[in-house]
Amino acid sequence: MITIENTEATQALAIVIGQAAQPGDNLVLTGDLGAGKTTLTKGIAKGLAIDQLIKSPTYTIIREYNQGRIPLYHMDVYRVSSGADALGLDEYFEGDGLSVIEWGNQLEEALPETYLELILEKDDTDPDKRIVKFNAFGQRGAAFLTRIQQLWGADHD
Repeated sequence: MITIENTEATQALAIVIGQAAQPGDNLVLTGDLGAGKTTLTKGIAKGLAIDQLIKSPTYTIIREYNQGRIPLYHMDVYRVSSGADALGLDEYFEGDGLSVIEWGNQLEEALPETYLELILEKDDTDPDKRIVKFNAFGQRGAAFLTRIQQLWGADHD
């Protein structure tokens, strides 16, 4: 668990996540509306050396950014209530980039076998503060978390 004090700290964590990402990694972002999932994704893009404008894929479901160190597949599945299997998400989950899936917990059985879940929770006492929790699923998810912790620890000891 990590406590993030403000937007700048959120950005710093996100950059570390982007730097730690390897091809085929999957990151599921969970949290209430306004918790900072898209903001986090913008910072992840910076960590991947992507300088394109990152926009929420709420209505397009998937946006691809291919100019960075590895591709970023930014997904927002908030509006996907059924038929996730028909979207062909496995091609992204098993692809050569980082898949960031906002509201990924809604995919249930359509989630990849291995992924890292990042849960963003608002702090009731401070509107800028976030509590960040990680849950690793599968060996690849655990390895991704370890890389993030190593980079974050090196910068925040």
